[in-house]
Amino acid sequence: MNVSHLTTIVIHHGLLGIFLLMALESCCIPIPSEVVMPLAGFLAYRHLLGFWPAVLVATAANVVGSLAAYAIGNYAGRAFVLRYGRYVGLSARHLERAERWFHRFGEATVFFGRMVPAVRTFVSLPAGFARMSVARFVLFSLLGSFVWNLALVYGGYQLNKHWQLLDDHIKPFTYVGAAILLIALIWFWFRRRADQSAE
Repeated sequence: MNVSHLTTIVIHHGLLGIFLLMALESCCIPIPSEVVMPLAGFLAYRHLLGFWPAVLVATAANVVGSLAAYAIGNYAGRAFVLRYGRYVGLSARHLERAERWFHRFGEATVFFGRMVPAVRTFVSLPAGFARMSVARFVLFSLLGSFVWNLALVYGGYQLNKHWQLLDDHIKPFTYVGAAILLIALIWFWFRRRADQSAE
């Protein structure tokens, strides 16, 4: 979905459009909040949207979308790996490792992951996959999403008609997020190879 489509949805549907887009973004649909939320800030500056309603609606939408992705990871994802994971080298031991990781670092992973482009879209799946506590998942998703949305809406409010400049400044962080995902995949692959060699 390009910038003009996102702009049209937010301008014509206001808070409902923001809720829909931000819920989808948190449910593994790559919709850039760094475009949507600065626009909401600009509209708040023009008194076409409320500043705090935009922040709160987006945050609530992030939590709703995150819970949907968490549920997919928790129920379908775990059963899928246990049933078909052997075909791609995954096993119950890998599930246990993910569970240990989220048991130790889940709060920080979810909280800071909400503020890293690319990572924030997909962090809910491994949290559900590892069966992180739902209460802790919701709390740290809410906190991280609130900080992120507040920063983007405030940036759009301050930049006024130049709100799209914020997207240009955030793009490098999108590449960082993509790099984090790639590094995690490479690390997982090497660990899997090491496990197979040890057997």
